[in-house]
Amino acid sequence: MKIINIADIHGNLTPIDGLGAVLCPVDLVIISGDLTHFGDGRDAEDVISAVAKYNRNILAVSGNCDTKEVDEYLNAKGFNLHGRSVNLNGISFTGAGGSLPCPSPTPNVYTEDEYAEIFEGSLDGTEDGTPRILVSHQPPYNTLNDMLTNGAHVGSGTVREFIERHKPLVCFTGHIHEAPGIDTIGETRIVNPGPLGTRSYAYLDITDKINTLEIRKF
Repeated sequence: MKIINIADIHGNLTPIDGLGAVLCPVDLVIISGDLTHFGDGRDAEDVISAVAKYNRNILAVSGNCDTKEVDEYLNAKGFNLHGRSVNLNGISFTGAGGSLPCPSPTPNVYTEDEYAEIFEGSLDGTEDGTPRILVSHQPPYNTLNDMLTNGAHVGSGTVREFIERHKPLVCFTGHIHEAPGIDTIGETRIVNPGPLGTRSYAYLDITDKINTLEIRKF
């Protein structure tokens, strides 16, 4: 499978058209949260429609700046990965939306205990040994991808524990705008492509292993 990952769109549709030629030929587009900026289902529909002009194969999780109506829209369209797994072409995709509570209030947050409950039922119907990709808007704790400019790590220990236990090949994340890049936890590559407004995305070519994984500009 060839996969494009974008994150932290925050309702800014302009870069999506610039990415159109990249989106068209791939097998799947993954959006790892913050489709909108405190928007509702109509705002989420605008984002999804802009992506779907170029590729209708979409999976997504909401971000902390998305309202519950965004999750409801993604559920209705069958795109939402939050708290569940989807098998495509022999690869399992598992997701968790939202984030831990932020210094400034945002509408879609969970505690560590709530994340544990979300993950508990997320693997139902999947088989051990199947190659897995995790999509979590909230990055795991203590990586390049959860580090603020002051050096503080603000990721989730629960997300990290899931990665250490289930060893997905890749974890696509976002949320921390100043922390794009690729890091590792054990066998897992952790990827924050950076906000779409910076004109960056992640490209993955995967079989039962990672063939190519890069953050690219457009």
